[in-house]
Amino acid sequence: MTATVTDRTVPTLRRPHRGRRIAAALGGAVVVLFLVKLLLGSLTVTVPELLAVLSGETVPGVSFIVMEDRLPTALVGALAGAALGLSGTIFQTLLRNPLASPDIIGIGFGAATAAVTGMLVLGLQGPWLSVAAFVGALAVALVVYFLADSGQHTGGRLILMGIGAGAMLHAVMNYLLTSTDVRSAGDALHWLVGSLSNSNWERVGTLAAALAVLAPLTAFAATRLKVLQLGDDAAAGLGVDVSRSRLTLVVLGVALTAAATSVTGPIAFVAFLAGPLARLLTGGRTDFLCSALVGSALVLAADFAGSNLFGDTSLPVGVVTGALGAPFLLWLLVRSNQQGMGG
Repeated sequence: MTATVTDRTVPTLRRPHRGRRIAAALGGAVVVLFLVKLLLGSLTVTVPELLAVLSGETVPGVSFIVMEDRLPTALVGALAGAALGLSGTIFQTLLRNPLASPDIIGIGFGAATAAVTGMLVLGLQGPWLSVAAFVGALAVALVVYFLADSGQHTGGRLILMGIGAGAMLHAVMNYLLTSTDVRSAGDALHWLVGSLSNSNWERVGTLAAALAVLAPLTAFAATRLKVLQLGDDAAAGLGVDVSRSRLTLVVLGVALTAAATSVTGPIAFVAFLAGPLARLLTGGRTDFLCSALVGSALVLAADFAGSNLFGDTSLPVGVVTGALGAPFLLWLLVRSNQQGMGG
């Protein structure tokens, strides 16, 4: 009996160590992808040149490329990917459904529609665009959430409501794009694809400030999320205000999505992919740090691939992540249906 107990407890004791190893490996992958973005491209930058530029020296032809193009782009990509990874994991865990990511349940469309309205109708830019995206995403999230009986229905009903809301908002965006002048519509369309091409230091600051506030709050709220996974009755018995905790987590997830979307546009499927991939790597455990790192790695890898692997054609990051996410979504739908989890 002693041997049996020991054998059963070994995996439990090793899981935290495995989680740390996976997080360290993912962090290393993000650093490598970050450096690849800085060093490689149409103009190759050597490591000594990069170190010289980062130390403050002016290297003709290199300083501008690194400091005004590649470094802001890499920082925006890493920060936006982390925000989307955290947001997707919050919703998927809270609603206990791998399809319940901001991409699928209409929250991303809410942020995008509000941002496009602000851009084309109100002329909003910078922080005000972030505020508009947050308001739009929050409105859609609350409508879908409460129409699904405050999260009681986490299967097909909630997913279908989100898809319906997304379709309606997509129609609103199409109307706005067709009723404005061609130049403004072109700028909005480029933004709607999800791109890092307009990254600058102001956008880096916006995303960094948002994550500086939201990431610690998410880490704190994650403890409540673990309790909520035990069930509403068990969580209430442990002294957790279930309704308030759920609403707080929804607002945090919305804020993370809105912060990323307002800066980069709606980058498809990163929020949807990051959590499941992180759970796959950690043996089925929900790990927010790993989800954030997977999100960063996905965006950085997709941006580099879109910029360098298709010849003279440069693809926005949202096109590449969409191509990766769509087959995964189809596979997940087929798998869920086969297991009787379709809702």
